[in-house]
Amino acid sequence: MRENVTISYRGAGYEIGRGEHFYGIWAASSSQPQPLEWWPATPEGWSAAWARFTSIETPGTILPVGQAAAPAPFPAASAGPALAGPGSAAPVPGDVISAGPAESGPLFGRSPRVVLGAALLALGVVLGIAGLFPGYLSGASLAQQPDQLVPHLIYLAGWAAGAVLILLGGIRLRAGTLLALGVSAVTFGFFFADAGTVMAGGSHLMGAGLVLGLIGWACCAAGSLVAFLARPAGGCGKPLSDDMGPVVMLMLAALGTAIAFAPSWDSFTLRNAAGVTQTLTEGNAFSNPAPVIVGDVAVMVAVVAVVAAAALWRPIRLGAALLAGAIIPMAAQAISALIQVSQTASPAQFGVSAGQAAQIGLTINSGLTSAFWIYCAFLVALIASFAWMLIPPHTASAQPPGTPQGPPAPAEASDPAGPEAVEATSVPPPTP
Repeated sequence: MRENVTISYRGAGYEIGRGEHFYGIWAASSSQPQPLEWWPATPEGWSAAWARFTSIETPGTILPVGQAAAPAPFPAASAGPALAGPGSAAPVPGDVISAGPAESGPLFGRSPRVVLGAALLALGVVLGIAGLFPGYLSGASLAQQPDQLVPHLIYLAGWAAGAVLILLGGIRLRAGTLLALGVSAVTFGFFFADAGTVMAGGSHLMGAGLVLGLIGWACCAAGSLVAFLARPAGGCGKPLSDDMGPVVMLMLAALGTAIAFAPSWDSFTLRNAAGVTQTLTEGNAFSNPAPVIVGDVAVMVAVVAVVAAAALWRPIRLGAALLAGAIIPMAAQAISALIQVSQTASPAQFGVSAGQAAQIGLTINSGLTSAFWIYCAFLVALIASFAWMLIPPHTASAQPPGTPQGPPAPAEASDPAGPEAVEATSVPPPTP
């Protein structure tokens, strides 16, 4: 809850008001006390805050929070026009700003491009579910392989969550687009690696499940991109000096996750009746055919790139959504490895028939290499960074009021379907 904060004006995505010794801009649908940007409580500070507010807010949506006019906090602040835009004079709190119609509901008033993006995501999820049951690679379906089925279900859940958030609108729309974009960027390499297996081994390996999966990924990637372009979700900016330490740690965690993804994770100990043992490892990303290696490298590059963008994204809480999009598929890979190691290994994996294995008394014990556990440690660090990004690192009074945290998400200049609706709670206008 916000304490000692009075909101004066609210638009489709943002609101402007006064805290203790500062003016600030907040996300309209958030109750967090930390503003996205703030300025000193001076006439110049109010003018700068208003100019920033009108430059990022959707035109025609700005309304005063409370219709009773209040005295200007400073005589020098002049009233603005009925509908302000970038560069307009800042009105004093209490001036009336005309606004478009207030609309509500998950679809009512949404931009056609936003609806199209959510529809493409939904279509991609449906195609992905359909692709779980036909043959995927070499005739086996994903539904027959738990270690392959679970990660694909996790990808689909991430895309589905993004579609739901997009339909909810407001700040959730922007979070949903970034979540879906992050999942799409990282999973591209996984799907390319699966297609690379067909490129290296022949078209007879490709099943209908893989075709549906690739089309489903393309729909989800296109949908998230369309929704992002329809409602830009902020951008990269310079982090605060106090945040440099966590940002550096986040980048190191991303590099560590990418590097630890490449070595072998699976370890097998073979023992015969005479007590002779042999340990083998499998899963090294660079021991695969060239097209598969390209896919694995694409995953590693995408993880680092997406996490870097998330670390620099402003508002930082939307950066957390982008980071979550990168974490989801990488966590799915860890879960897949745990499921695989719990299954009984077949002697055929090592060129030994069942009859030969019985004759020599062969037993196989499955395990995970140290590289896997290092990977998990870096993954936990990414998850901890995600939690840090959701929690305001400072209170508003702890930061110098004149230091902005970063640019909030710019709103689209025009929307033929009308402005997005946000719920507004009327509060008294600020006092001098």
